[in-house]
Amino acid sequence: MATQETRQRPMRRDAARNQQLVLAAAREVLSEHGTDASMEQIASRAGVGVGTLYRRFPNKEALVEEIAAQVLGELVGEARRALQAPDGTGLETYIQVLGQWLVEYRGYADKLVGATKAACVEILRDLTGQLLRQGQQAGRIAPEIELGDVQALVWGLRGVVEVSGEVAPDAWRRFAAVQLAGMRAPGSLEGLPPVGSKELAEITAGAHKAHRAAQQQPGRRAGDCR
Repeated sequence: MATQETRQRPMRRDAARNQQLVLAAAREVLSEHGTDASMEQIASRAGVGVGTLYRRFPNKEALVEEIAAQVLGELVGEARRALQAPDGTGLETYIQVLGQWLVEYRGYADKLVGATKAACVEILRDLTGQLLRQGQQAGRIAPEIELGDVQALVWGLRGVVEVSGEVAPDAWRRFAAVQLAGMRAPGSLEGLPPVGSKELAEITAGAHKAHRAAQQQPGRRAGDCR
């Protein structure tokens, strides 16, 4: 005779499967239509009822926060793998991953960034710093390059993808290559101080604060870094 626990297990598996279907569908639909995509479109793509979707995520912002946690977890994994790259090439490898990510999520990348917990961003920033130091120790990156310079490169990538992504989705690759080439040239930054760690933290915090103020609604769930 089946126990109550064994009868409940298929329901738990179904719930987990439905959540993965919803998240995969949401990533596709939001990439295609941006934040104008409706919850009904996402539910339809996932093959679940709208009620099922709303039971898991009370609104679209909560869904975006969950995707942000999922994606940031993936990026953290990519950064850690990049640290294993030979000859100090990890930062260059990771920049390529970031560029591809920005293209894939072009329709709502700003929402993902804004919905990410500050602690998750700090983990990623620390890993990026490790990649930078590794490249400098290998002689691939000029010693005067600082973390703020790498972050500025990423901001630039976001702008290039946003402007040219629909017409020239690979334009970011040349931009990244030009920026990385400049980082290899020693002695070219005299008189141009980098964005310091304090300013960098304030810029990031400001972006998060603006997002939270604009998007805060009852029932939102805070994403987590996995």
